[in-house]
Amino acid sequence: MAVSGVLRTNAGRRSVRAERDPGRGEAAQVDAPAGAGAGGVGGVSGRDEAAVTASTVAAGRAARDLGLRRAEFEIAVHLGLIEVVTARDGGRPRVPEEEIARLRKVPGFPGSMAERVRTVGTAEGAALLGIAPARFTRLARAGCFCPVTFYLNRYRAVVWLYLADELSAFAAREPELLGGRAPVEMRALLETGVDRRPRNWRSQRIDRLVSRSRDPWARAAVQASALDPVQLAEVVDDPYERAYLVRVRPEPVFGRPASPAAREAMAELLPADDPDEILWRRVSLTLELDRAREDRPAPAPGGDVAAHATSVRGRPGTARSVGGGAGVASGAGGAAAGAAVGAGRAASAPLVVPVPHRATACVEASRVAAAGPPAGAPGPADCAPGLPRGRGLLARLGWRGRGGCAG
Repeated sequence: MAVSGVLRTNAGRRSVRAERDPGRGEAAQVDAPAGAGAGGVGGVSGRDEAAVTASTVAAGRAARDLGLRRAEFEIAVHLGLIEVVTARDGGRPRVPEEEIARLRKVPGFPGSMAERVRTVGTAEGAALLGIAPARFTRLARAGCFCPVTFYLNRYRAVVWLYLADELSAFAAREPELLGGRAPVEMRALLETGVDRRPRNWRSQRIDRLVSRSRDPWARAAVQASALDPVQLAEVVDDPYERAYLVRVRPEPVFGRPASPAAREAMAELLPADDPDEILWRRVSLTLELDRAREDRPAPAPGGDVAAHATSVRGRPGTARSVGGGAGVASGAGGAAAGAAVGAGRAASAPLVVPVPHRATACVEASRVAAAGPPAGAPGPADCAPGLPRGRGLLARLGWRGRGGCAG
């Protein structure tokens, strides 16, 4: 599928979500982690930032007012059940007092909110579905349902947690997978040792952060969090922009994990590890970065934003490489890359290329995983001599470690 087609599909999905929940779309205008528009908190101008901050409360107090534990509050924010606002230059999200008052008036408060964010582990999840824990683990590894969070046990092993509501929905949607022999495709996939839980968690986390971020630099920062430093430097060659992406990256409501072991686990789980996933994240970051640069340039040391923007625009080869191992395009190649990226940017749809992270049926998820690179991505056959290159963004994407070209 061409990039423009992917973007139009993504725009359609967002429109459907907005139609299903128009109230949330209106409330989301308040939520702009890194600030949309002129600046301040949540897109509010700088002169009104103090007033907005005064009308918000910290996450800890909001959790107490709503009768939620810290973990439950974090999941509620992650799922978009609680609206938050964040300063333009980053920092921990805060909760408007009006949002707390609204949630306290919801029928069934506080038990209704706690039930919507209830999580279960493998044993409790298997009991909820009426299957053995071993079968539950196989279904999770095959990508039938997605973990929403995790914790480390005393052996520092990752323990995945799942939403109870999502497991109930899966049981109602795919009852045939709860008994009998698993489909042949799933068995073949599991025999290869595949485990789609980290990728599914990562993809769901990125999609939800992007969907509730209104600032283009914050959305680019979310996409950048899925790339290791080497991959990020290949896509974003400007060190000031890389530093700014780290600065405006949305913070967890209670900050980074305090435990060194938890921080180490996050550092291992956040970066994409599959070649096709890396490819999609590079594409998404490239498009989001173009939109962010159109909105405003990244600040340079000394606050000379205009001079830095001029130097970036005038520097030869500023077009980023989005293929694995391609480096930074320069000269005529950079011009071709810039033209191709510009064509993708001309689409009116939001500049997010989604990574399919969950199929409605487990068999379909297994088939997608076994199919290899997504449609439209170049494989080894696309690198044959004499074939045309550089006709579009996806036509130039290389595959790191798979023999792909980096046109």
